[in-house]
Order: sequence, then structure tokens, then C-alpha cells
Amino acid sequence: MKRIGIFAILLPSIMAVSSLSYGKDTPLDLKERYFGESPPGLVPQLFDPKIVSPQGRFEGGTFTPDMTEFYFTRKNGKYKKRTFFVTQYINNRWGPEVETDIRWPQFSADGTLLYGGREYRERTDTGWSAAKKQGVFLKNQAHGISLSSNGTYYFAFFKKEDKGHGNLGYSRLIDGKYNSPVKLGAEINTGEWIAHPYIAPDESYLMWDVVRKDGYGQADIYISFKHEDGSWLPAMNMGPQINTKLQESSPRVTHDGKYLFFSRGKWQTRKDGSTNWVGKSYWVDAQVIERLRPKP
Repeated sequence: MKRIGIFAILLPSIMAVSSLSYGKDTPLDLKERYFGESPPGLVPQLFDPKIVSPQGRFEGGTFTPDMTEFYFTRKNGKYKKRTFFVTQYINNRWGPEVETDIRWPQFSADGTLLYGGREYRERTDTGWSAAKKQGVFLKNQAHGISLSSNGTYYFAFFKKEDKGHGNLGYSRLIDGKYNSPVKLGAEINTGEWIAHPYIAPDESYLMWDVVRKDGYGQADIYISFKHEDGSWLPAMNMGPQINTKLQESSPRVTHDGKYLFFSRGKWQTRKDGSTNWVGKSYWVDAQVIERLRPKP
């Protein structure tokens, strides 16, 4: 089964330099941060703001940590190929969007580092720096990457011998250099098409998507919490409110810690036999995570 969703491949290069400024002093209230959308409760809701989805072609996106820039994609309809945009909050309003070559960015907690695939950029006074290589520790990285607050990389890596299985691992910064990836155990790496990790800033939990026998449909989102001794507890399916018979993937928590975003969709077969991903962004109160956290 083909398993490449909206945030499926963090491409190994980020080609354009953003000229947008960063660190605006304008405070945003809760609704302004999310384009005027009413925040969800404990049941996931479609996130499809008209400002970024005028024709309903919005797939999903990522905020910078200060919540004043939003990188997002549109696809299908007049967008024959996935198209990438960025919008900025200026003068107490969002927009207009600008098409960009920056694809599926992730950000460090302080917003000074943009990373994706095997490269990263640094924030400068005039925008993003040229792309820089992150090192050989990411040579097999594919299908997602996440960075904890102390700089530890969690990522998926696929090798030919995996035959679609995939694995999640991590690499820590030790004496100024990232060590070789450490493969996580069977608590995490069980199932097929293991991909798109999200590590909590304090590394207390890890979320990802995977096809498992106890799932609700295609890929589901699972979570594992870290035990006091540093080991990972057995993974839990996040349940029927999050996971359905469709494909759920790419979990990520907003920088303010309030909401869990993820993708939900399915593959459609075109007349020529090729497949096309049609997915949407959903959000839910991040308390769904805390309700699954084991009691001390």
C-alpha cells in the first residue's frame, strides 16, 4: 500500500529564502492566531479557514513559534500540483499569502532554526540563510522529523531491507556533534509504514503514524509515553475520535501547546491508474493527549 500523505516527504532541500521579518511585537489573541476559527474541544474538527482555503483546496500547514507566520499547502482543483504558500500577520491582520519554495518547514523552539529533510536554515535579519547540511546522521532520514527542546532529533528512516516497514530513531547532540541514530525499540517500531514522528518538547511522549493490526483503518496515530526510568511505554492507539477507517497521519502540537493538528484523508485512483492523495487538516484540544497520559 502506498503511504505518502500530505506531510509525507520532507524534501532534502529547501530552495527559497524567505524575506519575511520575524519576532513582531504585535500580540495575537487566541482566535487571531488561528485565522478567526473557533477552537475545538475534545472532538476533532476540520481546520479549513477561508483565508487560506478560498476554494477548499487547503491541505495543512505549520506556524512559526511566535504564531505570526504560517506555511501551508494547497492541492487539487486548479492546483494540479501541490503548491506552497506563506502568510504573515502584519498590522493586525493575516495576509496576503505569497507563494514560496519553502516546503514543509519545522522550527526550533525559539524560531531561529528552520529545518526539513537533511538541511536547515538559520534566521537572519533579512530572512532565512542559505540551506546547510545537517550531517551524515540523517543520511537515511525520510517521512518526517521532529526536534525536542534540547536539540534531539527524532526521525523516520527507511532502508530497502525494511520493505515498507520503516523505523523511528533519535540522535542526540553530544560535544557539539550529533551521534549516530539510535533505533527505538519494539514499543515504537511495530507495524508497517512507520512515519511522521512528533516528539514533545520535553520528550515525555512521542506520536507517529503507522499501520498496525489493531488499527481502525489505514494508518492510525499512536502515542507512547516515557517512563520515569527513560524507557518507552507500549504504544497506544489514540482512539476512535482521532483515528477512523481513513488514513490519519502527521500529528503535531502547536507551539503554544494548546492543540493537536493532524491530517485525515485517503488515496483516490485517477482514470490513468495513478493515485492522488486527498487530505484535510483537523485539530483538537491537546487535552486528548493528557487524558491518555498514565497516572504517576
